[in-house]
Amino acid sequence: MSVFFPPFFESNEYFIDEKVSFLKFHNEYKVYDPMGLQVGSVRQHVPGWHKFLRLFLKKAFFPFTLHVTDTNDVLLASIQRGWTFWMSKILITDPNGEVTGSIRQQFRFFKPRFAIFDANEQQIAEINGDWKAWNFSITDTNGTEIGLINKKWAGVAKEFFTSADKYHVSIVPQYAEDQNKMNIVITAITIDMVLKESK
Repeated sequence: MSVFFPPFFESNEYFIDEKVSFLKFHNEYKVYDPMGLQVGSVRQHVPGWHKFLRLFLKKAFFPFTLHVTDTNDVLLASIQRGWTFWMSKILITDPNGEVTGSIRQQFRFFKPRFAIFDANEQQIAEINGDWKAWNFSITDTNGTEIGLINKKWAGVAKEFFTSADKYHVSIVPQYAEDQNKMNIVITAITIDMVLKESK
């Protein structure tokens, strides 16, 4: 049976820009294409009682849910983590709630590593980089670089970003558009939010 891939995943470049708000209890980002047109959003959903507890407890312990939607607010995928006291597995789910993959984190002195797995627990890629310098490389299981995440800007899109946190995700055009690409893109465009929630 063929799988439908939303147009959102046809792109090989994504520009992610944080929405800045006063006294925010949740994170929200807008996703743009290279021409500066918004193609989607990433929003964190925080229950009311979590907002209260976050005043007293370290947020790295809390579960979180991130929803990736298109410009019509149609759900494309979600990232979910349960309560944790250290690095736990993060699930990637489709709009129907079916698990399509997972992410496992490791930290080494501001150099985080994200191992990305498919629904069968087979590793498909990993993201390694320097959080302080904000420079990450996405590689496949053979160690071949298939993408980058950084804060370097060029072209039309540079003029559209004015808020505090923004970054660029690129995937090599040769990388196939399939479930693996969807899992990799979802991980890459939410990386800043996942890192913030893990601090």
